[in-house]
Amino acid sequence: MKILFCDIGYAESRTQLAPLIPAWHVATCAKDAVAANLSDVDVIVPYGSVISSDVINRGSFGLIQQFGVGLETVDVPAATAAGVWVARIPSGGTGNAESVAEHAILLMLALARRMREAQAMLDQKITGQPAGKALLHKTAAIVGLGDVGAALARRLHAFGMRLCGVRANPTKGSPPDVPAMKILGPDRLHDALREADFVIVCVRLEDSNRNLIDRGAFDAMKRGAILVNVARGGLVDSDALLEALASGRIGGAGLDVFSQEPVDPQHAMFHHNVIATPHIAGVTDESYRGIAHAVAANLYRFAIGEPPRHAVNAPPVPRWPSKPASAP
Repeated sequence: MKILFCDIGYAESRTQLAPLIPAWHVATCAKDAVAANLSDVDVIVPYGSVISSDVINRGSFGLIQQFGVGLETVDVPAATAAGVWVARIPSGGTGNAESVAEHAILLMLALARRMREAQAMLDQKITGQPAGKALLHKTAAIVGLGDVGAALARRLHAFGMRLCGVRANPTKGSPPDVPAMKILGPDRLHDALREADFVIVCVRLEDSNRNLIDRGAFDAMKRGAILVNVARGGLVDSDALLEALASGRIGGAGLDVFSQEPVDPQHAMFHHNVIATPHIAGVTDESYRGIAHAVAANLYRFAIGEPPRHAVNAPPVPRWPSKPASAP
């Protein structure tokens, strides 16, 4: 059996997974070279690569298995029509949600405590400057209260922050261990933004919420608020973000994801108060260990002709492996 990883990045995922699937041939290709590397491939891991109907129809693979949650670059209807399973690994239960939440706090603190300026003061041998903002008593609006948003809410509650959550179904309420959290529906997103000193985007990207944080959203934000995005770059309108940074409408942005990845290091937004990381919020020992075990279990299920767990589709006539394997 052969599995193709469609990006040369995210090396830790392969390091964690390889020992769990010793009989599999593990291959890697650049994210823009998937179509040229499909020979004898049974399973592909897309990461952020575009898996179009053309790629699906060129290959003979029967499973698109994401090493994580996001499937926005996969043509799921085309996969279903071709008999290809598409599966993700939820953030909850793997350590991923907790890792992403930790990273969101890293970005919040780095901006609140003005770490770039602090480094400059250190270089200039100036002590006691700059003055930063504490998280204590500040208001955080968490946009999206799935596994990541809930994990973040629990952690920010411990910092003594006031919390507001925006979720698709507000009747679900707040996470059970954060009872004082204010919950609003998507139709009241701007109300949540007006109150917030920090806005953290944790929602899953769908066609319906692309550019959710647009010019109107930035206009609704409290002047000087900090935006953090640890979800997907497509949730934030890049042009509107640049305008908000340049005008001082927002005080800064902490970004782990971008509308185009890898991001251009010369992008104009980096002339402003932006702290950025290369899509590593979920790239930790705990997270990747948990995801690798879940992915390995799905690979073995597929290899013996069983539907993968956490599939987002159900092909009526699946492409099963030509040579079924035995589970370990």
